[in-house]
Amino acid sequence: MLGKCEQFFLELMKVPRVESKLRVFAFRITFSSQVDDLRSNLSIINNATREVKESAKLRQIMQTILTLGNALNQGTARGSAVGFKLDSLLKLSDTRARNNKMTLMHYLCKLLSEKMPELLDFDKDLVHLEAASKIQLKNLAEEMQAVSKGLEKVEQELSASDNDGDISLGFQKVLKNFLDTAEAEVRSLISLYSEVGRSADSLSQYFGEDPGRCPFEQGFPSLTIIVHIENLPFKQTPDWLSLFLVAAVTQILVVFVKMFKKSREENEKLADAEKKKLEKEAIKERAAANVTVKKDGTDTNEPNLTSHILNSHLLKHAP
Repeated sequence: MLGKCEQFFLELMKVPRVESKLRVFAFRITFSSQVDDLRSNLSIINNATREVKESAKLRQIMQTILTLGNALNQGTARGSAVGFKLDSLLKLSDTRARNNKMTLMHYLCKLLSEKMPELLDFDKDLVHLEAASKIQLKNLAEEMQAVSKGLEKVEQELSASDNDGDISLGFQKVLKNFLDTAEAEVRSLISLYSEVGRSADSLSQYFGEDPGRCPFEQGFPSLTIIVHIENLPFKQTPDWLSLFLVAAVTQILVVFVKMFKKSREENEKLADAEKKKLEKEAIKERAAANVTVKKDGTDTNEPNLTSHILNSHLLKHAP
């Protein structure tokens, strides 16, 4: 007599295309979590793209950086630029003053603190930026493709099961119910993916880059996107091409935000240290002045003491 394990495998051998059916069931089990992850990541990218384009504070900071760059390059061919490469933001901490203490990033933070303090919290406009910068867009495209292909495999196995007879009736019923729901989910996901692609194209145009220059197979593009002060007219391009430009934009801006915060904190620490130093010097100067007065004999504490005694006496005898 066969044991339960042997009986199970014996029955399993009777199922046509058992390996294909098991793969379909494995896809069905992981489908919901895959779709949820994809939808979440696509929404993050969409939100980050919108936030970058709509942030008036970020735009003003970019304009200020361009003005500073033109001032530094005055009298040269680069002194009247209408834009700059986005990866130039990462070089602001490398450009130092003659004393080698203050960087251009420090100066930018100082200038904004004094003249435009309302711009200092620009990172609050970019809530989804850091999360978007961590999403591997190449993997995202591959996962989208895997979901679509997985659904095709389900349809193929369901069609092939029509000839299996009674043994596949339960399998077919479960799979048909799953397919009805899954197809609607995937259609919604593809629609969101296309929307993100259009948003990415729009962001590329906003930064003056041609999405067509970034082939899908290349992965992340070189980080040399031009920042223009005026919006360029929107030009429709293939949805997925400029998703990789979004990766470049988000990664650069995340680093820029961190550098900006660090320089601002360093400025504040330096200002506090300078303030404390001045306070100490002022205390020393006052102490030195008091010593000088006492030595000259022109001033003592007696008038104050006498005044105190007189006031106490008057209060004591007041009616």
